[in-house]
Amino acid sequence: MQQTDYLRYDATALADLIARGDVSAREVCEAAVERASQVNGTLNAICHPQFSDALDDSVVSAGPFAGVPLLLKDLAQEQAGQPCSYGSRAFRAYVAPKDSEFVRRATGAGLRILGRTTTPELGLKAVTEPALWGACRNPWDTTRTPGGSSGGSGAAVAAGIVPMAGANDGGGSIRIPAAYNGLFGLKPSRGRLSNGPYAGEAWTGASSDHVVSRTVRDSAAMLDALAGPATGDPFVIAPPEAAYAELIQRAPGPLRIGVFTSSPYGTEVAPECVAAVEDTARTLEHLGHHVEYARPEFDGMALARCYLGLYFGEVSAMMARARETLGATDGDFELDTRLLGMLGETLPLSEYVRRRQQWNDFARALGTYFQSYDLYLCPTTGQLPARIGELETPAHLKVVARLMLSLRAGRLVHRTGQVDQLVMESLARTPFTQLANLTGTPAMSVPLQWTAAGLPVGVQFGAPHGGEGVLLQLAAQLEEAQPWFSQYERLEHAF
Repeated sequence: MQQTDYLRYDATALADLIARGDVSAREVCEAAVERASQVNGTLNAICHPQFSDALDDSVVSAGPFAGVPLLLKDLAQEQAGQPCSYGSRAFRAYVAPKDSEFVRRATGAGLRILGRTTTPELGLKAVTEPALWGACRNPWDTTRTPGGSSGGSGAAVAAGIVPMAGANDGGGSIRIPAAYNGLFGLKPSRGRLSNGPYAGEAWTGASSDHVVSRTVRDSAAMLDALAGPATGDPFVIAPPEAAYAELIQRAPGPLRIGVFTSSPYGTEVAPECVAAVEDTARTLEHLGHHVEYARPEFDGMALARCYLGLYFGEVSAMMARARETLGATDGDFELDTRLLGMLGETLPLSEYVRRRQQWNDFARALGTYFQSYDLYLCPTTGQLPARIGELETPAHLKVVARLMLSLRAGRLVHRTGQVDQLVMESLARTPFTQLANLTGTPAMSVPLQWTAAGLPVGVQFGAPHGGEGVLLQLAAQLEEAQPWFSQYERLEHAF
């Protein structure tokens, strides 16, 4: 299969070619490996290649995506017998003892694993520049970040290594890379996909697995393959009325859509991000939807503090796991990670529980909003992608961080209110995504705009819990009205 042909097809089309015998699974995977070899030296999207496994002719693939190559994110999505580093030197020796439910279902759908994609350490940042693997770059502008934490997956799909790649989202990590790389990215509802067997609720229910993809139909069909409970899951949510791949063939009907463009944290929003939302709102009106400005009523700073409380606790727990099971030391973690871990260790347990309970306030506020609107529309990100190294902690602040660690000053940071400053520094560029994580509701980023300089700008839609069907229907309608697949042709010869 010629590489130029390979780049013209999404996963659904590739599976159809293989099923009809027009091309073999090996030929498709060879084209993927060729593309990876061509672009990965520049992008650093794949941290652990498994090319020989994908090319193994003894593997018999069956299912809706039989023979199509897939990359896994190197954070969770564990595959038996393969390393899973979580982007951290502390986990570089970890080898998964069994498949995650994500991998079991993906391979059951016939997908062939091509390798694992680069992620920031423990998935903690919206840029992908881990000390372990080095910086991953955005194929639209290699001086910029592809986002995070599914940055390697986003870069790999946009550049055409694979038509879709594994991703997960605990604070925007599917939607942010989708926006920065010009891809479609859906974060499913809490409970839609199983996190088993390694977790009941990943990140206390804030995180969901899925993929980033070039087309809506790939994402819909992949959700069909991945969705549903596994033995031992904490709860089961109602299945859709029909397969998602079938639902997207139907128009969603007129929708009431509330629009907002101001940051819930009061931070600056780039004019390109605002313009993308406003242009999308006009498109929606032309499609027959009712659109008006309206935003959910909740305390944005309270949501940010609750999110960071989760963040601190998860980091300290992961660090403890690495120490206990892998013999990791403090030197195996990046400085920023160690500081976050200390803040987790020193956050009072009662305060952590109180913040977790406050998630209910945001869910109730969003529920009230959805009594008047079917969906919301807002920017996916507040800013265009940062340049590589731009968000690196300045040298003088590294000195302060080391001093705080040596003095074990975490309690002082919590008492003096410096966490609010950390909120602004951590979330200012991506203030729109955390709401869906804490409320457990589905949200998607759709690639409808590109800047004059050629950078993609995503717009975000959110729905009530269980509303993946209407999101996918609207996405398919927008994809037909404003097709974006031809944009990827600009990247064919960019490397």
